[in-house]
Amino acid sequence: MEKNRKTRTGRVTSNKMQKTVVVRVDNLRRHPLYHKVVKHSSSFKAHDEENKCNVGDVVKIVETRPLSKDKNWRVVEIIQKADIVGALKDDLAQENQERSK
Repeated sequence: MEKNRKTRTGRVTSNKMQKTVVVRVDNLRRHPLYHKVVKHSSSFKAHDEENKCNVGDVVKIVETRPLSKDKNWRVVEIIQKADIVGALKDDLAQENQERSK
């Protein structure tokens, strides 16, 4: 009997650990007082058994039993492989925007 498990889609931000990737999931939320749409992101550590994920890949993760202290998610599939050059440019552009604020 398969339980309904939470699934998320996000972008891999780090793959420097063995069999673990950090996935950033972006959500748009409306501010309760000012009613402006605000971008909110959460990071999840997910289990990648075969170490196939690279930084910038878009992946689908599913909730699972606790695998370690802060790893409760598992990579189900790689939706889109990253263009390494494009991912680096996106990261640099994002860092520059954050620094300018």
